[in-house]
Amino acid sequence: QVQLVESGGGLVQAGGSLRISCAASGDRVSAYAMGWYRQAPGKQRELVATIPSGGRTNYADSVKGRFTISRDNAKNTVNLQMNSLKPEDTAVYYCTLVTFGGRSYWGQGTQVTVSS
Repeated sequence: QVQLVESGGGLVQAGGSLRISCAASGDRVSAYAMGWYRQAPGKQRELVATIPSGGRTNYADSVKGRFTISRDNAKNTVNLQMNSLKPEDTAVYYCTLVTFGGRSYWGQGTQVTVSS
């Protein structure tokens, strides 16, 4: 019953910035924890950042200090501001939401490519 749609991916040069967004629809979306994962070709999907309702943001060590996750509950959106991008940040980025019952929802993913 929850739908997530990512947008904003694209091509950027190393050192540049990109902002990707996730639009969430469904009942009580603002109450659930949300986050971003990423997956590079041939690699495991990894957690990038999480933002439970009310704060307590968490980041992977590889992106800490460069990425910022935020959410706008009025618009039911979650954003990931990515600064100082590196080629190793290249991946498909997926938005995720977890309900109180532990059910996970996923977006379709948006491609982020960082060139050197």
